[in-house]
Amino acid sequence: MKIKDILRKKRTISCEFYPPREADAIPSVFRAIDRISPYNLDFVSVTYGAGGSTRDFTEQITRGIKTDTELEVMAHLTCVGQTKEEVHDVLQRMDDIGVENVIALRGDPPSGQTDFVPVEGGFGHATELLEHIRKSFDFGLAGACYPEGHTESADLETDIEYAKMKVDRGADFLITQLFYDNRHFFQFMERAEKAGIKSPIIPGVLPVLSAPQVRRFTGLCGAKIPDELDEKLDRFADDDSAVRELGIEWATEQVRELWDSGVAGIHFYVLNRSYSVCKILDNLALPKHTL
Repeated sequence: MKIKDILRKKRTISCEFYPPREADAIPSVFRAIDRISPYNLDFVSVTYGAGGSTRDFTEQITRGIKTDTELEVMAHLTCVGQTKEEVHDVLQRMDDIGVENVIALRGDPPSGQTDFVPVEGGFGHATELLEHIRKSFDFGLAGACYPEGHTESADLETDIEYAKMKVDRGADFLITQLFYDNRHFFQFMERAEKAGIKSPIIPGVLPVLSAPQVRRFTGLCGAKIPDELDEKLDRFADDDSAVRELGIEWATEQVRELWDSGVAGIHFYVLNRSYSVCKILDNLALPKHTL
């Protein structure tokens, strides 16, 4: 089923996994999926990995979810390191096995590069990729957006214009980058409304697993750590178990406030470590499927 059709009926709960660096670790991804699948997940997705470096594994895992589970899967696709023809071939393979949903992203520069440069004959922007998919296939389409602005955007006004362009070029809904202060999301939603974005926007939530992890991730994507959370991370910096519990507590309250505000759904960045997300869903008392 297309996710846009699910969103017309209900608010969604979804999870994002990522491919491992080595093929022999792929079963661990499916174990993480199995642990969280008893919850009422409306769809799952698998990232392309940094710079598209693990895209073959992404495709393999996406195929496995589609053919071997009852979960709805959304395929990730980026512009990184591929010509338009190669991207089209990936889309055709996904279409052939019955995948109905794709999130189209520009993607980050490959390792060792600071600026994104498309390969010769490749797509340069997510908007170009969205436009191609919309013209060539019948996928349900998602795009990314950034509550605190993309690191390459000149300002928040320019950033929301790019988000609007993604919707205009074919995105049925948007999923946000991670954030830890809900005020940034609510302010983004105000900008989106003023810009005329009417498509659903799903907030993305990454539970904190360790202090170095959250500082590295927020540094890469430009998200800010609230002072209160930052002080607690300092306090428990050498105790990963305590930080993980802090992350569960923080994300639970974050998601509860978002859910109560009437968001279209919640998208969890799982990082293949399902414990925290399962605890958050338990805290929120969301029903499970009958096992």
